[in-house]
Amino acid sequence: MHKTQKLIYIALLVAQGVILGLVENMIPSPFAFAPGAKLGLANLITIIAIFTMPKRDSFRLVWMRLILTTLLGGTISTFLYSMSGSMLSYFGMLLVKSLGPKRVSIIGISAAGGFLHNVGQLLVASWIAQSWTVMLYLPVMSLFGVLAGITIGIAGNYLLVHVQALKKFQLNYELEKKNKKRSGGYQK
Repeated sequence: MHKTQKLIYIALLVAQGVILGLVENMIPSPFAFAPGAKLGLANLITIIAIFTMPKRDSFRLVWMRLILTTLLGGTISTFLYSMSGSMLSYFGMLLVKSLGPKRVSIIGISAAGGFLHNVGQLLVASWIAQSWTVMLYLPVMSLFGVLAGITIGIAGNYLLVHVQALKKFQLNYELEKKNKKRSGGYQK
């Protein structure tokens, strides 16, 4: 893949993630008994990035999406919540993905990410409130996080199977990974 193609691909995914995040922020929370619970549409882009590009590039994508979304419609506190949830979710999904496709599917990886995203956000809320009682909200948020993760995983799987451009990037990424492994220059 040419460097220009790669940069354009990353830029398009970042833009899509920012737009999804901003649109979702405009939609009021439909869950009165779980304020703040959302589907996490922008995490669809993170899932796609994890499966179609090297870790370094997907990590950059997540950071660019976080920063741009905050600059366009957030505050310092929303950045802290989003960053903590996104980073814990991102690294957790990479860890679960490393188990291999025979042990866990994209849907399972995304469900783990949904759960960890809420854990990260509640940890920051506990830190800000200086009280661990905020963590009592974890069972409710975990349920929504896992369900949202499953939904995002299904959507991500569908896109990776049916969108030709994504299939191309995914195959190219897997070929590069295999070639680097064979040559001994593979970097995670």
